[in-house]
Amino acid sequence: MNEIAQKKATFLGIVPLLVFVLTFLGSGIYNNDFYALPSPIAAMIGIVAAFVLFKGSVSGKMDVFLKGCGDGKILTMCIIYLLAGAFATVSKASGSIDAIVQMGMDYISPAYFAAGVFVIASFLSFASGTSVGSIVTLAPVVLEMARQSHTPLGLPAAALLCGAMFGDNLSIISDTTIAATQSVGCEMRDKFRANFKLALPAALLAIALFVWAAPEASSVQSSTTSLPYNPLLIAPYLLVILLAVAGVNVFVTLFLGLVSAGVLGITMGSLDFMQFTKSSYEGFTSMSEIFFLSLLTGGLAALVDRAGGIRFILTGIQRLIGSERTALLGVGGLVSLTNLCMANNTISILISGKVSKEIGDNYALDPKDTASVLDIFACYVQGLVPYGAQILLLISLSSYTLGFSELFFQAYYLHLLLAITLLYILFKPAKKSPAHA
Repeated sequence: MNEIAQKKATFLGIVPLLVFVLTFLGSGIYNNDFYALPSPIAAMIGIVAAFVLFKGSVSGKMDVFLKGCGDGKILTMCIIYLLAGAFATVSKASGSIDAIVQMGMDYISPAYFAAGVFVIASFLSFASGTSVGSIVTLAPVVLEMARQSHTPLGLPAAALLCGAMFGDNLSIISDTTIAATQSVGCEMRDKFRANFKLALPAALLAIALFVWAAPEASSVQSSTTSLPYNPLLIAPYLLVILLAVAGVNVFVTLFLGLVSAGVLGITMGSLDFMQFTKSSYEGFTSMSEIFFLSLLTGGLAALVDRAGGIRFILTGIQRLIGSERTALLGVGGLVSLTNLCMANNTISILISGKVSKEIGDNYALDPKDTASVLDIFACYVQGLVPYGAQILLLISLSSYTLGFSELFFQAYYLHLLLAITLLYILFKPAKKSPAHA
């Protein structure tokens, strides 16, 4: 036999995927750090397990693996990662991110400290596409302002967490958005519009709650020094947002954003041409882990699919699914459970994406709904899992004066986003009968 047996639902087919997940999870628990073991190495261990366990020749399995790595959606995802990384790095080097932070801090009213932190973090994370980067950028300033004004750290820290996850979920240059849309075959602009309709009311209600929950905010007095900044430096981010909303091709959008950030930096003297090229390359290399992980998980998913693993998972989930609504809940539950194990929303979406695509095809789900549910549920779990990078960062940057319960119970936006999404799923009009037999 030269190739892996054709699809037939078997438990053995999912064993390599379980090896990958359990290796990643076990290492995280053992090291008390879910990022101690590089995720591409965990994926490689799963791939080795597939080559050992599955029947067929090595050349046949290698053909299946390489076809999975070279899948058009996987390669598209990888190129987008590179452009997104370059844009974020060049924007930082040109001073655009510092300008956004400073402008936001200048316009925060002391009476609305937590709400203002949420808005600034939301804009920054949407513009940069990274929750971790937004927390790293803003946390030192936010936490110091809270300390100097004798404001309890919990509320502004929770507001920062929520704002960081807002952009992580919505931004077109977020790796979760890229992974969700490419996995289920959805246009980014369609997913953005569908996702935004759920995120906007959650964000507005969260702002009201952040204001309501901070009666002592009127006594907040910032002692941080206002630094000069050029508002023009915000232009590359505004350009990317406008092009994305207008539906311009994502490659064109990111390339024009990268070029505009570079030209602005060179014009204003914060960069020269060689620094621009080096910063762009640094952006490429900053995405190396997710780049390699996408390629390797694409190959692993192809092996698992060919051996009947995906069919086994799908068959199990379908026993619990009886309608379009329960199909969407199944997608949300699948990515949530995966994220609880992985503590990484991008990895969870990559793992769950192929099964979610099949569920969507079988039950005639709108791809934009499937992509939104994938991203929202992964965002919710990632933002609140106690061993996730976001909460661990906030707790460590606060010198461990923050508690998990403070962040969890005051993360109003995340709880509202989940509630609104569940209401949408449960009460949305049925489109048509399921397409499955």
